[in-house]
Amino acid sequence: MELNEIATISGKGGLYHIVKPTRSGVIVETLDDKKKRLAVNANQRISILQEISIYTTDAEGSKPLQDIFVTMNEEFGDDLGVNGNSPSEELKAFMKHILPDYDEERVYVSDIKKLISWYNILQREAPEILEQKEEETAEASADESKSEK
Repeated sequence: MELNEIATISGKGGLYHIVKPTRSGVIVETLDDKKKRLAVNANQRISILQEISIYTTDAEGSKPLQDIFVTMNEEFGDDLGVNGNSPSEELKAFMKHILPDYDEERVYVSDIKKLISWYNILQREAPEILEQKEEETAEASADESKSEK
């Protein structure tokens, strides 16, 4: 499974694996033990995780969610030390630690809670997504060092 196959649906909690398109939308499956399938029509707002970024104050203006998940995985692994019920200041400090230049005015505490929730779901149900990027990064740096020689 890859990050471009996972979506979030506005108004519904959790994450969903995109199974296949239909004429009027897509069929998705919950990322949990139940594996419940739903038909989601085009009127509902579906966001693919690969297309989501977090606002930053640097020149680029945002950082892809994939990169943030990789940083979280490298830094904390299974235990983030915070959860959705943690105090707001603790959540902001956590975000500042993993992404020092995040835009504090445009990234809300609710966004940080979603990020943590999504990370925990991916860690439990699709850990290969978090490892996949690490392998690609290692391959890219190996290729760069070969080309420099």
